[in-house]
Amino acid sequence: MAKISVIGAGAWGTTLAILLAENKHEVCLWAYEKELAQEIEEFRENKRFLPGFQLPSQIQATNEREETKDTQIYIFVVPTQHLRSVAKSFKYIIQTNSLIVCASKGIEEGKLKLPLEILKEELKTDNLAALSGPNLSREIAQGLPAATVVASEKIETAQAVQKVLLMERFRVYTNADPLGVQLAGALKNVIAIAAGVVDGLEMGDNAKAGLLIRGLAEITRLGVAMGAKPETFAGLAGMGDLITTCGSKLSRNHCVGKQIAKGKKLNIIMKEMSAVAEGIPTTKAALALAKKHKIILPIMEEVNQLLFEEKSPSQAITDLLTREAKSE
Repeated sequence: MAKISVIGAGAWGTTLAILLAENKHEVCLWAYEKELAQEIEEFRENKRFLPGFQLPSQIQATNEREETKDTQIYIFVVPTQHLRSVAKSFKYIIQTNSLIVCASKGIEEGKLKLPLEILKEELKTDNLAALSGPNLSREIAQGLPAATVVASEKIETAQAVQKVLLMERFRVYTNADPLGVQLAGALKNVIAIAAGVVDGLEMGDNAKAGLLIRGLAEITRLGVAMGAKPETFAGLAGMGDLITTCGSKLSRNHCVGKQIAKGKKLNIIMKEMSAVAEGIPTTKAALALAKKHKIILPIMEEVNQLLFEEKSPSQAITDLLTREAKSE
């Protein structure tokens, strides 16, 4: 049994805490908001982000960073745009021999850093791993089976994380391409917004399939240009997560796309959401990386215009479909 701290008490962080507790680990679930930590402790339920699921007794919810001391593994599950500030606040709490896992999916705006790059800069450690895959929080909290991948440049780090999370209903695979795994997890959220638009416009399954495959091609194109392994994008973190996020009603990014298709403005959508849709800030970051690496991303460019330039969904679809004919 290990002591593991989950940093971030959103839906996914809470679900990971439940999984770890089921595996008999002692879990400290840190919440940014003091009120949220108190509510979780009082009701043994995260009514704000994961209502309807009782938390095992092995989970201690807290807002105090000091409570996470002497932890063997830290799992960061906070929105990527806030990851740097949260990591800074834990800099003097985390011991040098602790393993650091990040389950956040996004790209930092401005600096264009991936989550593990942020954690390496702020925590000055190489004991890093990325956790990603087709993992919808509510399904896993319900006890439904799922698979995920943990990626690290150090195989022993990935294997250590695999060991603490692996269980009969949660299959954990290791991977040696953390760059590809992180890029896949971040970029699929942009394509999920586009998929929501297609569904919102009721354009059918053929259009949806075409979007997903061409979206995967864009993700792979940029990932390979940045040094990732192409096969990573055909695995759980790539195609697996893409299929799930683009097709599920539980996907926040897909929901954003559907509402855009219905004519709702982005600022209104964001105000009404209790959680973060990482695909929104990732869209700008993805295009900045594409420009840097001289990669063309037609679908992501249209998503950017939908979100930030108020382009009409029907015009975006028309512009994609009338692009110059090319080979696959």
